[in-house]
Amino acid sequence: MADVQAYILIQTEVGKAAQVAKEVREIEGVDAAEDVTGPYDVIVRASAGNVDDLGKLVVAKIQAVEGITRTLTCPVVHL
Repeated sequence: MADVQAYILIQTEVGKAAQVAKEVREIEGVDAAEDVTGPYDVIVRASAGNVDDLGKLVVAKIQAVEGITRTLTCPVVHL
């Protein structure tokens, strides 16, 4: 199990949610990607070895997917 896990909330261009979810699902480190309704279009569960690797995953790989307009990363905490 990875040390850092997060939910990444994604807003997409109109009509692009399904394609974005499909492409993001193929990225290494992404555990799941689902189309949803509401203020965000896709919710992703991702994991990485540390916070820096998680940041690289989001910025270099996920945000590079065409059709994404905004992301919000929510790291999982264990209280």
